[in-house]
Amino acid sequence: MYIVVSAPSGSGKTSILREVLKQCPNIHFSVSYTTRPPRQGEEDGKDYYFVSEEAFRERIARGEFAEWEENYGCLYGTSAKTMKAFLEKGFDLILDLDSRGAKTLKKNYPGGAFVFILPPSIGELKKRLKRREFENEQTVNKRMDKALDEIREIVWYDYIIINDKIKNAIDALRSIYLAEKSRRERLMNKIKDFIK
Repeated sequence: MYIVVSAPSGSGKTSILREVLKQCPNIHFSVSYTTRPPRQGEEDGKDYYFVSEEAFRERIARGEFAEWEENYGCLYGTSAKTMKAFLEKGFDLILDLDSRGAKTLKKNYPGGAFVFILPPSIGELKKRLKRREFENEQTVNKRMDKALDEIREIVWYDYIIINDKIKNAIDALRSIYLAEKSRRERLMNKIKDFIK
C-alpha cells in the first residue's frame, strides 16, 4: 500500500514525515529524483536523488517516472521501477508529492491513500515562509501563490490534517497509516479463509 502526503511549503510536512517514519519502521520513504541542488544537510539517495536536468529528461524520455512535475524551475519525479518493486513485495510506501504528482499517481496507481497537510491559517503559512532563511519577499509571494493553488486541490484528497500542533499532526498521519493498513480490501488475502 502507499500513502501520498502533499502540503504547501511551510506547512511542516517534512518534520511530520520524518517523525512518522521513525515511529512506523515498516513504511518506507520513496526518494524522489530532482534537478535542484541539495540544501544544507540533505543527502543524495536519502532526501533526493540529485541529478542533472539532462539526466532527468533522459529518464522522462525512457518512461522511467511514475509521475514527474516542474516546481520553481526544478524537476521532481518518482521512479516507476522503485514504486512497482516496493508494492509488488508488499512493502508500504510513503511519498511526498505536490498535488499534480499526487493526482497522476491516483489515476495510474489505484489503492493509495492521499493526505493533505494544511497550516493552521494562511497568515501562519506566510509567517512560516518568511522565517525560512533561504526565502526573500519575492520568493515568499511566489510560494504563497502556489500554496493557494495547491490548497484548492484538497477537495479530492482522502484525508486533511491541520498542522496547528506538530504532535497532533504526527499522531493524525500515523493513525491514518494504521487505519489504512486495516482496510478490508487490503486484507482480503489474509481473511479469505475466514469468509469461505
